[in-house]
Amino acid sequence: MDLGITQKLHPILDAVRDMVRNEIMPLDEQFLAEVGLNGDRWSYSARQTEILDGLKATAKARGLWNLWRTRGEEALTTVEYAYLAEEMGKAHLGAESFNCSAPDTGNMEVLDRYATPDHKQQWLEPLLSGDIRSAYLMTEPDVASSDATNVSMSCVRDGEHYVLNGEKWWASGAGDPRCKIYIVMVRTGGDDMPKHARHSMILVSADTAGIDKLRPMQVYGQDDAPHGHFHLRFTDVRVPASNLLVGEGKGFEIAQGRLGPGRIHHCMRAIGQAEMALELMCKRALEREAFGKKLAQLGANYDIIAECRMDIEMARLLCLKAAWMMDQGDARAAAPWISQIKVIAPRVALKVTDEAAQMFGGQGISQDTPLARMWTHLRTLRLADGPDAVHRRQVARTELRRYTQEKV
Repeated sequence: MDLGITQKLHPILDAVRDMVRNEIMPLDEQFLAEVGLNGDRWSYSARQTEILDGLKATAKARGLWNLWRTRGEEALTTVEYAYLAEEMGKAHLGAESFNCSAPDTGNMEVLDRYATPDHKQQWLEPLLSGDIRSAYLMTEPDVASSDATNVSMSCVRDGEHYVLNGEKWWASGAGDPRCKIYIVMVRTGGDDMPKHARHSMILVSADTAGIDKLRPMQVYGQDDAPHGHFHLRFTDVRVPASNLLVGEGKGFEIAQGRLGPGRIHHCMRAIGQAEMALELMCKRALEREAFGKKLAQLGANYDIIAECRMDIEMARLLCLKAAWMMDQGDARAAAPWISQIKVIAPRVALKVTDEAAQMFGGQGISQDTPLARMWTHLRTLRLADGPDAVHRRQVARTELRRYTQEKV
């Protein structure tokens, strides 16, 4: 098992690390300060567009584009990409600058694997070029969507169309004016069908009649504009039947293929956020004085810094192991490892970020550091793509199967 940095990866990693540190991070706060200044929180100002377009053009010119792709002749392995995603996680605009953002990477994977040639031309190509954004609609307000068999949005065949009715929420990216395509999990089968054959995935153009944006969902009081996580209502939304992916009843098959890479990409970036939080913590501990001493010398701060370093190293190794399991090509075998890191990476990163905020005192929870924004994202990540409890359940079931032939 080789979890190290390969010869192929070295120059790419150096280039990504340098761009994140020296070109992207210095622009993060400028970009965020522009939100709403033009009178509309759900559009991009000229300066924001200039920043994003400039960073994307630079990444493309340097061949640092769509690095998430793990299929194809020149593709990186998941282990190799893990090191890159960690670096991207250190900057707010890191992932998007390299066209490696959620939910687009998972959506592009779905379109690449399951879409028709026409749909690939219409949606995949502009996503790969970074010209549009996308959203993935699965979670619903009226059911416990952590058990995806509960997903209930109605999708009924009517001639050459499907008609959709229902609500979705936490549709990440649906507020973005560049969001042009939704991949929607819907229910097409009745109670007489097996539970995992009742659902399907369908492509829905964001401008289809009958879709109402009810509200942006706030995360600890923040709306994350202009990206946003929206609550949407579908009322008699007519979608061409050809937009159904693969066929009726294939929703879970597609979802598992999508969510595995998406979950581990989140975890890779969380490791990067943890590293950034620890860096800020250490610099603060050595620069700030209280009671006649550097903060590093007060209380248990040596121990806190040491524990954070050890926790990050353990989390990174587990993330790399999960990535290696994915590279072996057996999604079922990789699943419990992905569940393990999906619990551990946000938990560790959240702990380190919280300790960093504590080291900064009042400034740590203010807009003067990125820590409050990072903490909010990481706390949300403990729920996104499945809450901790669901992933722990999967890990435990896998463990118990070693000792029994019975289903657990």
